Amino acid sequence: MSAPEQSALIYIDVINDFQFTHGKELLNQTYRILPAMKNLKVYARANGIPIIYINDHYASWRADLQQIFQHCLNDDNQKLLEAIRPEEGDYFLIKPKHSGFYQSSLQSLLYELGVKRLILSGIAGNICVLFDAYMREYELWVPENAIASNDPNDNQYALTMMENVLKADVSPI
Repeated sequence: MSAPEQSALIYIDVINDFQFTHGKELLNQTYRILPAMKNLKVYARANGIPIIYINDHYASWRADLQQIFQHCLNDDNQKLLEAIRPEEGDYFLIKPKHSGFYQSSLQSLLYELGVKRLILSGIAGNICVLFDAYMREYELWVPENAIASNDPNDNQYALTMMENVLKADVSPI
């Protein structure tokens, strides 16, 4: 893990209802990485690193955290959502598709914050996290214990691609 200067922690799709094919498997894998996700938040707060949530909008097209949180909340994910919920001072953005960069305000926010290095955590490692890692030329830290996919093999493949092709640091938190 390198120095935190000019970094931002980005949580990808963590406010999630998991109500889709393979959602149960992904939820189980996400609970497995929850301690690392929480440790990343502690690390970011201790080092003055901005925390940005980029999330699906669930057909509302509003960056309304409370509305999306309530839409996603269910008995299976309640412990997870409450543990990783954005706090005062965190940023919350919506995205229209798989990438947080595509047609969203994320790039502008990162520019305004002077960010050169992204710390990525969230779901799904083999889709949204991988797409966001690939989209822009940032220095990357993607802790291997802080991303989840419904299939652990797919998650490992995505991490291997991020490390070998994108030169991401995948060391754990």
